[in-house]
Amino acid sequence: MAAGKEIRSKIKSVQNTQKITRAMQMVSTSKMRKTQERMRAARPYANNIRRVMAHLAQVNQASKNIIPFLRNPTRINRAGIIFITSDKGLCGGLNANASKTFFEHIRSLTQANIEVEVCALGQKGLVAANRIKIPVISSAVALGDIAKMEQIIGPLSGMLQRFHDGKLDAVYIVYTHFVNTMKQQATVEQLLPLTERDLQLNNKVPWDYIYEPSEVEVLDELIRRYIESVVYQCLVDNMASEQAARMVAMKAATDNAGSAINNLRLSYNKSRQASITKELAEIVAGSAAV
Repeated sequence: MAAGKEIRSKIKSVQNTQKITRAMQMVSTSKMRKTQERMRAARPYANNIRRVMAHLAQVNQASKNIIPFLRNPTRINRAGIIFITSDKGLCGGLNANASKTFFEHIRSLTQANIEVEVCALGQKGLVAANRIKIPVISSAVALGDIAKMEQIIGPLSGMLQRFHDGKLDAVYIVYTHFVNTMKQQATVEQLLPLTERDLQLNNKVPWDYIYEPSEVEVLDELIRRYIESVVYQCLVDNMASEQAARMVAMKAATDNAGSAINNLRLSYNKSRQASITKELAEIVAGSAAV
């Protein structure tokens, strides 16, 4: 019964693994609901600050030409990429898909002779950027399950300041967009310079403002806050995608563990039946010989 003992040991091992994956599935389900609530709660602030910024930009057409965040370079020579990933694994192909999109975007930029530097938010993204030896100017890891602006404001400010000072001609962001529980989409978006879509308004603005200190400084600061809110929205979007992907992956692992246990039990029963049959055959053969 050596084979039977070995199979029983495998069954016990798979059952222990199944308990872990089921617990992780339940935890991810709970966290996913909370991250979705935070994702929805962050949208009104981003929408309102974009609308105020667009108002100011429309009534100050002359100022748009001297604000660094609104300039449109004739040629892009150097670009920055904010790469958002998770800190942990066990979430299916989430980080692999994001890294694939990240690498493809870098390839398209380098083929156009554009230098690239990276701000990595998340351990997996930092490792991926270092693996291909792309300059990482700033990073933030160990972000936890709750997105906190103070954790990313430092690395993000460095990237924004480099664009403001003219050291970067464009800034892109790569993250995983939460579509629904079963689908998460790796996405590339242009953050800077701002496009007409960012400054578009459905209604005309019939009023002007009184500024303190000046319209250029106010609009410049508002644009910074708007970009920070967009990056924060992408971060909570990525966290919701992470928990959804981990929930699905752990459910699949739990189901596969159940199938493996059933197959091992079937093998164990067959082995035990064969052993009993063999013993009966030996007993019958011994009786016939007598």
